[in-house]
Amino acid sequence: MAGLSLDVLRTGKKYRLTNFRETHEFIVENILSNGDFKVKDLLTLECYRLKELLTYGKGADYYLEEIESQ
Repeated sequence: MAGLSLDVLRTGKKYRLTNFRETHEFIVENILSNGDFKVKDLLTLECYRLKELLTYGKGADYYLEEIESQ
C-alpha cells in the first residue's frame, strides 16, 4: 500500500499508523538523533518511541497517513 515514509514526519503533526490490523493515532513530539521519533498517543496520551510500534516489522497492511488538523 502507498503511504507516507517515516522520513517525512514532522514535529507537531498528527499521524495514523495501521500495521498488523492495529491502528495508532499519534502526534510527533520530538525527532531523535538516532532516526526515531518520540510520539504521544492521541487516545491514551501515552508517550513512546515510534520504533516500538515497528519492532516486529511491517505487515502487509502497513499504512502511514497524516491526520488533518481540525
